[in-house]
Amino acid sequence: MTQRNWITEARDGAVLVLRMGAPEQLNALHAPMMAQLHDALERAGEDGDVRAVVLTGTGRAFCAGAHVGGMAEMPDKAAGIADLLENGWNRAVRLIRGMPKPVIAAVNGIAAGGGVGLALSADIVLAARSARFIQVFGPRLGVIPDVGCTWFLPRGVGRARALRLMLTGERLAAEQAERWGLIAACVGDADLMRESLALAHRLAAGPIRAFAEIRAAVDHGLSQDLDAALDHERDTNARLCAGPDLPKARRPFSKNERQISPTAP
Repeated sequence: MTQRNWITEARDGAVLVLRMGAPEQLNALHAPMMAQLHDALERAGEDGDVRAVVLTGTGRAFCAGAHVGGMAEMPDKAAGIADLLENGWNRAVRLIRGMPKPVIAAVNGIAAGGGVGLALSADIVLAARSARFIQVFGPRLGVIPDVGCTWFLPRGVGRARALRLMLTGERLAAEQAERWGLIAACVGDADLMRESLALAHRLAAGPIRAFAEIRAAVDHGLSQDLDAALDHERDTNARLCAGPDLPKARRPFSKNERQISPTAP
């Protein structure tokens, strides 16, 4: 497969935009493209000048999951699929979830299969009105959802709705995904990148170390009881209050403080 820049990087001040650039295959990820995504995520995490990341796609899809071209050639399909998931997709999810700065997924179109898990691994998901989320695993492929979908979806929409999506393969429209609480906001197609960048810049100007701790605390709380959550909050805030980020966060509320609205993430 001809090597090219499958993942493009563009800086907008302290915000880095990572764009999957294979519209002819609906941004389905093959091995070279996945390797470039890993590299871009690792560099973003290590670059002190990058304070927020936006992940998006090119064309009419965000990501259609795995590129199936190389799967038929696997001599040992079980071992090959396990490696593809662990060292490919799962590594990408872990890099996003472990990013020490906020990550926004700007879902510009179809997110199918592993593309759903990739989008939901971000801290905040904004989706264009034309976007659709599709669980193709069971109905079309005869496998269970992966790339974190069995973790993200039930927590986002509840068990009943998650199973409906997983067992039927129905397309979930972006507007419905917002109503169900799976994504943060659905915006007009023409507004997606403007809204995503505005939100990314807002986060980049904040205490990103504390933001990373907030995400970790929420994930911790989802799997713990209340007492454990209280202990985690106590210990984390004691540490943060002794650190360098807190003074930056101390400011009074402004009259012009942006409010949450149905059309503004």
